[in-house]
Amino acid sequence: MIQTKGLTRHFTVKKETVEAVRGIDLHVRRGELVALLGPNGAGKSTTLRMLTTLLPPTSGTAEVAGHDVVREQAAVRHRIGYIGQGNGAGHTQRGRDELVIQGRCYGMGRKAARARADELISALGLETVADRTVSTLSGGQRRRLDIAMGLIHAPDLLFLDEPSTGLDPQNRANLQEQILNLHTEYGTTVVLTTHYLDEADSMAERVIVVDHGRVIADDSPTQLKRDHAGDRITLTAGHTDDARRVADRARRSAGAEVTQSGTSVEIRVLGAPQLLPGLLVDLANDGVTVTGAEVARPTMDDVFLNLTGRSLREGGAEPADAGADGGADGGARAAADADGRTTQNQEIAA
Repeated sequence: MIQTKGLTRHFTVKKETVEAVRGIDLHVRRGELVALLGPNGAGKSTTLRMLTTLLPPTSGTAEVAGHDVVREQAAVRHRIGYIGQGNGAGHTQRGRDELVIQGRCYGMGRKAARARADELISALGLETVADRTVSTLSGGQRRRLDIAMGLIHAPDLLFLDEPSTGLDPQNRANLQEQILNLHTEYGTTVVLTTHYLDEADSMAERVIVVDHGRVIADDSPTQLKRDHAGDRITLTAGHTDDARRVADRARRSAGAEVTQSGTSVEIRVLGAPQLLPGLLVDLANDGVTVTGAEVARPTMDDVFLNLTGRSLREGGAEPADAGADGGADGGARAAADADGRTTQNQEIAA
């Protein structure tokens, strides 16, 4: 469904060239649910805009649903759905009418558009609010309406740009369930960006991590956690000397990454639940008393921190060695926004 090779996008900011995307290679198979992660300024939104034909690439190639994003823009747009971060429906319009109008814009007949709207309203649990004006809907209801608008023409590929941002936990959970149900029921290929790492972990079959305009990791959540984080064992000893002996034994027994802080010892290792009982036996045989033991399985936060050097929740913060890249990335985002608006205005005029 998506095949890119050397995809790049450069912007000119204050007479300087900013490389927002620096040669991204992607391969997304039909029917996959893929999460695209990255801090602000990493290039993921610019990548999405190129894949959805809102921005032309500076170089490289991209095919979406079998069509070139530069030469066959209309064909790409007919095969995809795109739900951005803002609400797509007019606030003074009724939700059902917006769905029908969206279907008509895609060339559907009036009867077919109404039937499809009714189907999506039922599938997304909007029956009781579909005939209300959009301005009266809750945040979760608006996001479900946005998804219905993106699905009205039964696209092969659905792009979701941070679909649950700004929603409360209950609405987030409900929306995630709806997306998974639609993915399973219709077999739609889904690519989503998110700032919620637990969302990517629980929903996505593959996670692609982008930083500084490049793909730095691409695998299943389970494999990424195994390769880039590992389990964490925390052992507490009664005295600092005992903690030092715990650390030494852990290094000998498991060959693990071990960090001691006072009476606490942190051990990074694969298969912690299987390793811990034997380690405790060895320590007891050495005459070392352990007063506390805790095992924590890795999360996508651990993966992201190890890969990028920072938490995703730190937003656009750059590593110390990035220098002025943070400002440049911010300029690239502003340029991307302006370029995207220009493209959209040209399409409206056409």
